[in-house]
Amino acid sequence: MLSTASVAASIPSPSISSFQIGPLTIHFYALCILTGIVVAAIMTNRRLTKRGAEPWVVIDICLIAVPLAIIGARIFHVVTHWDFYFGEGKDITAIFRIWEGGIAIFGALIGGAIGAWLGCKWTGIRFWTFADALAPGLLLAQALGRFGNWFNQELYGLPTDLPWGLQIDYPNPAWPAGLPEGTLFHPTFLYEVIWNTLGVLFLLWAGKRFTLQWGRLFALYLVWYCAGRIVWENIRIDPSEVFFGLRTNVWAAIFGVVIGIVIFFVQKRRHPGIEPSPYQPGREATRSGNVQSQNTDDFVDVSAPPTSETVADTATSAVASK
Repeated sequence: MLSTASVAASIPSPSISSFQIGPLTIHFYALCILTGIVVAAIMTNRRLTKRGAEPWVVIDICLIAVPLAIIGARIFHVVTHWDFYFGEGKDITAIFRIWEGGIAIFGALIGGAIGAWLGCKWTGIRFWTFADALAPGLLLAQALGRFGNWFNQELYGLPTDLPWGLQIDYPNPAWPAGLPEGTLFHPTFLYEVIWNTLGVLFLLWAGKRFTLQWGRLFALYLVWYCAGRIVWENIRIDPSEVFFGLRTNVWAAIFGVVIGIVIFFVQKRRHPGIEPSPYQPGREATRSGNVQSQNTDDFVDVSAPPTSETVADTATSAVASK
């Protein structure tokens, strides 16, 4: 049984998850994700610029990486929740209604990585330089995005009588069968927010303290984030496919830790020195040589027009020279 003190000290869930602006419905979940994207872009721009990259080249990369990250996130969710969309009585067109919910961060990482690689090829930025610059901002974006789950009252954990238990409205489509009204749940969104925020501070410190380049800071991000995700996934009670006794996202997180460790040590062995430039060889920015549209003096003769006397003298001398 839950004590009165536990309920009094528990974390309430927001009473609304969206609001209207004319005919549009604005979801707080979407606002949390968009805020995270903006914050990550600003942080990455600052870090890339300090390395010598052209200001806001990150926008050019994001134009490819963000859409592919969203597509990857949706595909990963659909594949790992197959029964939600396929089978007798299911509406297969629901896989395209992303606004109804259903995206997965591991799919976003895969799609975003492909998009970032293409964007770096386009702009000339080294992929691993961009990944290292992105790592702290990406982790902060994930922390901000988790507040969207709080507004949606979703992806919470097992029942608990701890003082920081999360209140969930009853009835709720995701309410576990058999649990009485007033049950509190582990606020897994908050656990991940705290873990990710600590991770941002750790990455900023480690990157500066040990000069982690060539993708090693991003590798550290993978290990930090995925290690925490293994724990939170084992607390969550939302539906998920299970393979060999583990949820799909647990397997994905384990794989992420392994990939992070491999990247860290392989890159350390391949590139023991400092990155010579944030740009790929031969793609360096040439800011001083760039011609601006305002510099019309480079193309237009702005000297004073010749006087009539000068024209006459020139014509006379031309005739004499014949």
